[in-house]
Amino acid sequence: MTTMLWAVAIGMTITAVWRFPALRHGDPMQRALWACSAAFAATVWCRVPQVKQALDTSPVTDLSALLKYLTSLVAILAALGYITAVYGEPTRGSDRHVAVSRRISRGAHTFALTAMVALVVLFFTVVDRSHPSTDFADAQAGQWGGALFLTIQYTYLGMAAATCGYQWARAARRAEKRALRIGLALMATAMAIYSIYPILRTAMTWFPPEVSAVTMRTVADSVNMVVACLWAAGAAVPSTMAISARWNAWRVLQKLHPLWSDLMTAFPRLALQRPGARLTESLRCVPSLDVRLDRRTQEIAGGIEHLRHHASSDLLSVAEDLAESHDDPEAAAEAYWIRAAQQSQKSGRRSAVPSRKLREKPLTSVTSEANWLARVAAVPVPAKLVRIMHERAGEPPVDLALQTAGRGQAATPSRADSDRVKGPTGRPVRG
Repeated sequence: MTTMLWAVAIGMTITAVWRFPALRHGDPMQRALWACSAAFAATVWCRVPQVKQALDTSPVTDLSALLKYLTSLVAILAALGYITAVYGEPTRGSDRHVAVSRRISRGAHTFALTAMVALVVLFFTVVDRSHPSTDFADAQAGQWGGALFLTIQYTYLGMAAATCGYQWARAARRAEKRALRIGLALMATAMAIYSIYPILRTAMTWFPPEVSAVTMRTVADSVNMVVACLWAAGAAVPSTMAISARWNAWRVLQKLHPLWSDLMTAFPRLALQRPGARLTESLRCVPSLDVRLDRRTQEIAGGIEHLRHHASSDLLSVAEDLAESHDDPEAAAEAYWIRAAQQSQKSGRRSAVPSRKLREKPLTSVTSEANWLARVAAVPVPAKLVRIMHERAGEPPVDLALQTAGRGQAATPSRADSDRVKGPTGRPVRG
């Protein structure tokens, strides 16, 4: 249990440190998440045995209990503020529950301040703290001063947690983004546990059961660790999915680099920026990943469109026939066609009439288009297979203008090639 407490405390602290920049630069929702993370971290630290012992043996006996309860109130108050931030600023057409949520949040601030003052006064006046306790709630069971102190604490905690759970469950059902929906559902589950737990603890405070203090402390620590983990996981889901999306975009960019580099070398007028070495491109930070991915898919689509002038009319059918035995036949057929057309372009062969377009694909976003091109780029195409395709499909005639300019130089697209074309998703491609 001690190891778990340390792990949860460190994890919550890392979460709070990670979100600390939001305190200055973030929106209200991010600031509320930071406050909740920091307060939850402080609450869990007060339960770590070494920290608890150091606080309890200080001049203020059972100081860990007071700090634990005060920080838990702050955490719940920040959670209520997060609900309000999720709904955003109220408008004339806002739902009734949004207005109710904002009124509850305003009232909770007043109630929380009152509860904190009452807890501090009761703690130093009527609560019996003659000896440090293993479990503060169990030690105060049956004593009116301690029972009153805990009743105030648990009443606020339970009511606020129930409000959070209800509002987050509603917000989860209405959330448009899947990541936010999952995160809110996990946080609502945590608050549901925190709504039931205070009721049981309040009853045990006034009517003590025959249970040892060690057992009660173990139960209390377990409940708080589960709540903290669920809440932290729920708050981290949107950020984790965003990081995962960025990582996947970076990986796709790396997979597309060879195909993109070859096409942009062949048709340099299509590239806004000349291809660099793979390492240089992987370390590039500007522009952003999504912009680079969008630009790269457009430029590859433009290059593939220009290759139609370097492919014979039967090349696509031959490529599809040869790709039937491949594990990914559609991607393999396109990869075979691209490689054979590139070979024709390098050898100076070009037709004035473009060959038929590649087959349309149901790609509805930049991400799906990039993933498709990554599948195509991953297919190996041996030189022997390219020769077979040219033998079966024939090749375009040799472009005498290219021969005169010098074989091996990149082809300069004609005026017709420079017209705007469309990529696999139907988006205009820069030409």
